[in-house]
Amino acid sequence: MSRKNKNQDTLKAFDGQRDDEQLILVFRRHIIAMRKGFYLLLIPFALSAIPPLIWQSQLELFLLPIAGLVLGLILFSYQFLMWYFTVFILTDQRLRQVTQHGFFGSDVVELKLSKIHNISYNIPGMSGELFGFGTIVIQTYVGDLTIRNAEHPQKIYNLLQDAVEDAERGVNEEVYIETETLEEEREAESNNQRNGR
Repeated sequence: MSRKNKNQDTLKAFDGQRDDEQLILVFRRHIIAMRKGFYLLLIPFALSAIPPLIWQSQLELFLLPIAGLVLGLILFSYQFLMWYFTVFILTDQRLRQVTQHGFFGSDVVELKLSKIHNISYNIPGMSGELFGFGTIVIQTYVGDLTIRNAEHPQKIYNLLQDAVEDAERGVNEEVYIETETLEEEREAESNNQRNGR
């Protein structure tokens, strides 16, 4: 591999980024999506703290809350990794969703911006307003992509709208240029045919 190709690979922001593609935004779901992880941290610790409170004379029972905390931390860490490695990548050409499943599995869904038909968002009541999360629904002709618990949905919505409009403008410009080129070629052919007579 040449030095130029190595430099281009190191400048890419994510795996699979195309050479002519510009990164706009990388975002995750809001930390509120981690509430299951927080429950898994607190419940084992709280349950394991009950026996030492009931039987205070048995000192070995005081190790149970430590074991409950360690178990809770392991369960929380797993949930945290699933949240952290599930990302959404918005570029000037597409929206890519990478969803982590387990330690080694992941799903990747890509939507070309030119295929997006409609975008909407919803903020679920006062908790959504206070903590800044909501749901974004991206409609295409094939189906919908729903991003639940998105952080700052209004900001992401605006960036998505701008990117989709820019992509549509780019597609329309390409079609216009192709049409103009075809018309110029036809005119040149007709002029050549007239001059050839």
